[in-house]
This record gives sequence, structure tokens and C-alpha cells, in this order.
Amino acid sequence: MEQREKIALTGASGYIGNNLLQKLTGYSDVIALSRNGDDRENSEHVEWRSCDLYSLDSAEKGLQGADYAVYLVHSMMPSAKLTQAKFEDMDLILADNFARAAKKNGVRQIIYMSGIIPQDTEELSRHLKSRLEVEKVLGAYGTPVTTIRAGLIVGPKGSSFPILTKLVKRLPMMMLPKWTRTKTHPIALKDVLTALKKSIGNKKLSGKSIDVGGPEVMTYEEMMIQTAEVMGRKPKVFEIPLMTVTLSRLWVSLITQSPRSTVYPLIESLKHPMVAQKENMDDEISYGQTPFKEAAKEALEEEKKEQKKKKTASSSSKSSGVSDVRSVQRILLPEGKDADWTGDHYMNWLSKLARPLLEVETNQQRVSRFRLIGFKKPIMELSYAPERSSSNRALYYITGGSFAKIMDGSRGRIEFRQIPGTQECIIAIHEYRPSLPWILYRISQAKVHIIVMYLYKRHLQHLIEKSEEHKQEGPVKKVVHMN
Repeated sequence: MEQREKIALTGASGYIGNNLLQKLTGYSDVIALSRNGDDRENSEHVEWRSCDLYSLDSAEKGLQGADYAVYLVHSMMPSAKLTQAKFEDMDLILADNFARAAKKNGVRQIIYMSGIIPQDTEELSRHLKSRLEVEKVLGAYGTPVTTIRAGLIVGPKGSSFPILTKLVKRLPMMMLPKWTRTKTHPIALKDVLTALKKSIGNKKLSGKSIDVGGPEVMTYEEMMIQTAEVMGRKPKVFEIPLMTVTLSRLWVSLITQSPRSTVYPLIESLKHPMVAQKENMDDEISYGQTPFKEAAKEALEEEKKEQKKKKTASSSSKSSGVSDVRSVQRILLPEGKDADWTGDHYMNWLSKLARPLLEVETNQQRVSRFRLIGFKKPIMELSYAPERSSSNRALYYITGGSFAKIMDGSRGRIEFRQIPGTQECIIAIHEYRPSLPWILYRISQAKVHIIVMYLYKRHLQHLIEKSEEHKQEGPVKKVVHMN
């Protein structure tokens, strides 16, 4: 018998992933990756693995044995009890870990689900900028990437279509701002699944970004009216010319009761026409055949089934009660400097900044201990991990200190990670558990950390400006000397 290929599927328990999983098992074995994969039962052709993509080590283990990998990850929801981060910075860490892990495991191809990118990329919304940045990072380590770019996906879960249906359900009169006249290219979930499936192992699409769309190009207003018709509703429609995107996103969040972290980036993107471009389309996978009304009807019927399941699941679910912190900031490095330099430089800079209240001692093994003046016990101990670090990634584990709660299996860490091909660097704290009472931590240590990161960013900017001044002065000095 011919050996079945292995496909690693991220987000296998999520919106698109769970549906794609059913399609893939007919001809391949699937490594289903999920945060709680160990709680799932394996089947003949599905192996569930718990995988935390914020951890490079976990990502490497998750992709072991995979021939292909499907990337369906997005970080618009908080991932810790306290998250101090922009979604685009968290997305970058996830993608970078995934790309590194794919390279290490010899994955032949990454298939990435993204959004349609408009032709004018100079003023992209934060959401679309992030989607494009993730695409670049996934391909930065040499693994070929096939990107499937879609506009609004019509399905029972996800983000955009459920928000649209909630607006239609809850508004007796639909007052539609200017962005609802923006054109988009909706596509049924089943057509997206077909495009993803046909991309896996497709050498013709290797290294390409492919736009996909359904048979109709529509405005959001037209989609809302047709969705209302499917629901058997006939709300009155009024166009509002003056409502700004800022007001719209607040209005949509209040009406739909959806998290701002999800709604705001999506509404900001609606200023862009999200229409598939012919030059980016492929005859085999780009042209979805399901009309919008049919797709909306199927999605609403599936949504009713999902709501029943959700009630059952929520009644039996329990909170883990973990009080952890994730904090991510992006900085710009001076020319010629890398992540490893940044880790070392940050420790030295912080020791000077905090004087005379705080002293930082760093030994030859790059173990740094932070002590308040007059106290022997450190408030924090960071231990450099040489086996997990490189020039573009410096990793320090949180190994002690009175401000940290250290237990068996603790994975608290701080990392300095350079974005491939740039002088930008991410400084991230993961899975840190403070020993201070939670309320006290939030109003003190958490805020101090943000201030320190801001000051360090300013410090690096000063170094960059100083370096540029020296470059400009150099030629002038030579001319004066010759005269």
C-alpha cells in the first residue's frame, strides 16, 4: 500500500480547521494541532497534539513528522489573563515560530489562509498589514509558502460573517455608514476548504499568493439585505454618509456584543475594496461556485446547530484559573545590531536606568539577578538559554526572584526576537506568573514594565539618530581636513 502523507493542521479545533480536517482524512494522515490537543481522542488517520505556538520548542515538536503544514492561526483574542500586546506583534511571534519549526522538520510546503490584499499597499489597515507581514515571515526560512487570500468567508463561525448576521438580527432599522458601500468578494466556507485542500502538494502554486472569491462581487450593504431576506426579515435601510470608521467600530461592537479586539481591526479594514484580482487568481482553485444567498442560508442553519453544542460545552467547561502574563513590544534596532546584542544591552541599560533603587548583576553565563538596594534576595532572576538562542533570537528563562511564582513545569520566559529581513525586534514576556496579588500587580509592576519598555524604545531611537548624525558628519570632516 502507498504510504499516506502527513499534514500538520493548526487550529484543528477551530472554525476552518475542524471542517478542513474532515476533508483531509480521506487521503492523508493529519497531525491535528490545538492548545488542548491532549484532551482529544486520536482516530485511525488523526493524531491530536497539544501545541502552543508561542513556544518554539512546542512548535518544533508539533510539526515532527509532517510533510505539509496548514497555517490557520490568528491572535486577535487575548491569550493570557493579562495581555499587553498588539495583535500584529503576537501574530508575528506565532508565524516566526511556525516557520522556524517547519524548516527544522523539513516540511515541504506551508499553506497559509490570509485576506485579500488591495493593490495599493501603502495605507493598509493594521489587520491587512499584519496578514501581509505574516505571509513574509512564514517564507523567511526557506520553506515554500502558498497563500490563499480570501475576502469575507461565509460560514457559521469565524469573525466577519457572524458579526454581519448579528447586525441584521438586532437592528429593526439598519443605518448603514459609508463603509457598507465598499465592495468585497464573499466566498462560501466550502469553496475555501476546496481551495485549501487543492493547494496542498500543488507544485504549481508553490511560493504563490492566490486570490479566491465567490461568483458575486457585492457591497456589505447588499450582503446585509440578502442576509435579512434569508432570515425572513425586511428591515428599513438608511444610508448615513458621515459616520466615521472610529464611530462605526464602536457602534458595531456595542450592537453585536463582540469583543473590541476582534471588531476594531476588522472594521478598520473595510475601507479597502476586498475584491479578488484576476492576475492573482488560479483557474483550478480561485473561482468559488456557491452564490452568496445559498452560502448564507447554509451558514445560518449550521449556526443553529453550533449554538446547541456551545450551550452543552459551556455548561461543562471549567476555568483553569491560571494567572499568567503575556507582554509584547516591538522596537527598532540600530543598524548592524541583532537580537542577541539586544538581550545583553537591555540588561546593562536597565541597571543604569534603575540606579540607585535597583542593581542588576550579570555573570559570565549571562544569568542576570535584579536586586533592590538593601536586599540580598533578587526580585527577578533571568537565565540565558544558549541552546535555544541564536543571533536573531535570545531567550532567557525566568528562574527565580521574589516577584515570580516559580513552580514545577514553569515556562515563564523573556525573549528578544529579530524580525527576518528587518531591523525590527520583538521583546516578549510569556507565561510569567507574578507572586504579587493580582490587583496589586496590575496597578504596579505591570504598568512599570510598559513604562520601562517605552523608555528603552526611546533610548534605542536616540542611538539610531546619533549614528545617523555621525554618518552625515563624516564626509564633511574629511573635506575640511583636505583643505
